[in-house]
Amino acid sequence: MRRELFKKIKRVVVKIGSRVLTDDDGALDMRVIGRICDDIAVLRRQGRQVVVVSSGAIAAGRSELGMTEKPKTIPHKQAAAAIGQTRLMRAYEEALAVHGLKVAQVLLTSEDLTSRQRFLNARATLDALLGFGIIPVINENDTVVVEEIKFGDNDNLSALVTNVAEAGLLVILTDIEGFYSSDPRSNPDAVLIPLVRGITREVERAAGGSGSTVGTGGMATKVAAAKKAGKNGVPTIIVPGKHEGVITALMRGEEVGTLFLPADAGLNRRKHWIAYTLKPAGRIFVDDGAREVLLKKGKSLLPSGVVRVEGRFERGSSVRICGADELEFARGLSDYSSSEITRLAGHKSSQIEDVLGYRYADVIVHRDNLVVL
Repeated sequence: MRRELFKKIKRVVVKIGSRVLTDDDGALDMRVIGRICDDIAVLRRQGRQVVVVSSGAIAAGRSELGMTEKPKTIPHKQAAAAIGQTRLMRAYEEALAVHGLKVAQVLLTSEDLTSRQRFLNARATLDALLGFGIIPVINENDTVVVEEIKFGDNDNLSALVTNVAEAGLLVILTDIEGFYSSDPRSNPDAVLIPLVRGITREVERAAGGSGSTVGTGGMATKVAAAKKAGKNGVPTIIVPGKHEGVITALMRGEEVGTLFLPADAGLNRRKHWIAYTLKPAGRIFVDDGAREVLLKKGKSLLPSGVVRVEGRFERGSSVRICGADELEFARGLSDYSSSEITRLAGHKSSQIEDVLGYRYADVIVHRDNLVVL
């Protein structure tokens, strides 16, 4: 199955974790980077395009600055990233130059992807670089990022880049063999699961948290990335990144790591952007009738179904849509601000102009801008 699934894929995103790129002392492991770049060169010779999402800048800078543990303050993290990013790019540049390949550095913050125009600009830039045969190496812009515009971790970033780049496969290189039934570091009876057909609550619970002293993402963030990529119809495979030739082996269809199959019905690119790239600015609570209509009939959210609003947001903002149990079940772009929705709650669409004195639309969230999660 793997061989058939992968043979037609022309564009691949390869995410490389900090634990893969660094040695036991926290410095960049040039042998591993060289082996990964050897694999990338093989993919290029096969006619495939490769986008790299690379962690490791802070880890590399930490080593250069003589830090013995992960920096804890934002200025220290940003200082480490500033010095480490140049070392990281030089390492890729030298390792790929052996194969006659060139690299380009692309630094992003979540603001670059939450703006639809900047999202499209990022896509155009990646398309242009790949068209020139250049390998884009993407990382979060840690030197300027603040909490409000962080991706959270590079696993999340890699899933979003898969959407931006319109890639057909997400490869996540990590420091263990793949996805296990439980954490193999603490449970010797943990079993490697080679294929996951659907990411259920049980799968998410088995993923656990992070055990890394170098990176920011554990298996939970990798499973979340696979879920996001899968919603776009893209498979994800998690493999041991330090193993020589692992990328070319998986592309040949060999049984390495864990393959996560995509959702049967993927979202279109715009709805994927709404669901997973935009950061919600507030919550709209709806009654049971509205929840039923949104979940089962694919309708728009009308003001009559709104119970209350939480948070302050403007028209066009991303919002969470929650039921009476306060659990989010959908996400969308609001046609009205929070203050306007508060006034409209429980009213019919025909009463909007009477209540506000004007009307933008007959709905609070149009079905074209709404994603059921």
